[in-house]
Amino acid sequence: MNAELAADRQVLADLVRRFAGDEIAPNVQAWDDAGEFPRGLYARAAELGLLGLGYPEEFGGTPASYSLKLPAWVALARHGKSGGVLASLFSHNIGLPPVVLHASDALRREVVPPVLRGEKIAALAITEPGGGSDVAALRTTARLDGDHYVVNGEKTFITSGMRADWITVAVRTGEGRGAGGISMLLVPGDAPGLTRTRLSKMGWLCSDTATLHFDNVRVPARYLLGHEGEGFRMIMGNFNGERIGLAAGALGFSQACLDEALAWARERKAFGTALVEHQAVRHKLVDMQMRIASTEAWIEAVSAEGDALEAAGRHNAPEWVAQICLLKNHATQTMQFCADQAVQILGGMGFMRGTVSERIYREVKVMMIGGGAEEIMKELAARQMGWL
Repeated sequence: MNAELAADRQVLADLVRRFAGDEIAPNVQAWDDAGEFPRGLYARAAELGLLGLGYPEEFGGTPASYSLKLPAWVALARHGKSGGVLASLFSHNIGLPPVVLHASDALRREVVPPVLRGEKIAALAITEPGGGSDVAALRTTARLDGDHYVVNGEKTFITSGMRADWITVAVRTGEGRGAGGISMLLVPGDAPGLTRTRLSKMGWLCSDTATLHFDNVRVPARYLLGHEGEGFRMIMGNFNGERIGLAAGALGFSQACLDEALAWARERKAFGTALVEHQAVRHKLVDMQMRIASTEAWIEAVSAEGDALEAAGRHNAPEWVAQICLLKNHATQTMQFCADQAVQILGGMGFMRGTVSERIYREVKVMMIGGGAEEIMKELAARQMGWL
């Protein structure tokens, strides 16, 4: 890593640490209790340049490599201590890339800048009630009627689904089933016929999550991203960035669990000595650090490789996609282990709402499932490595 990149990473990580520590972490429990965080947080994150990180300057963003973005993602998780805040505050990072890459120039200029300024919220809608990870089987339809598409169907588990102003929706424009008939369509949040149902969850309590209902929703044909039938390829390419982001978040949450567990072990006394002086507890902490260190090294390597491949024009190289899948599983397993060990070290306090470890313990499973469940990641990795 060159000195300039290292310096930029440190500056960005310090900025994010202060923002997350001062403006997110102290409020997370109240936001969880309320079921949402203030919409003004988007504008604040935009002021600091966080919403625009990785986006073209022409739309108000700041171009950034995976290696530069990585410490920001990790710091947001470690010091913000809430997957719910991160999921909704940065839902545009899965909703906007298909727009930036495939929309017309006019549509990009209409949609992207207000989102990066924190004025509008963007979301992605792929999953359906009966589909899960089987993207090729989606059933939501978009039928061309003059200069509009008419959309019918449902999407579920949609992050920012209740508040999104723009929703990038996977639809079936072709006949029959399979990947070939899938397209991507940008749907305005105020489109007549679009209704939303809030979902209750085990974790991510301050992130609004919804089922979306499309009942003859008319969407201008100019909101089609790319061409009909290209949606499946867009979805698969979009997953790479999402999965690296999930891995980075999992690393940060693992560190947050270790931070809390170590502080507790140093302060809490049992049988006349601090917990950390008991070998059984020390070994738990060391086991957490061991897994964190391996995850950190792997994600640094995958990020650097991604930057090199992008520079070479090989964005979706199979060997890199396989590494992302394996990394995502390893990072979320690390998070699961660290959350479990931290709750154990905190004992009864670890079972209480308001502790970091209790919150992250409840958020583990959505990290292991979201963006591609463990089983899907293993299968995809095997295929990308040419084992099948």
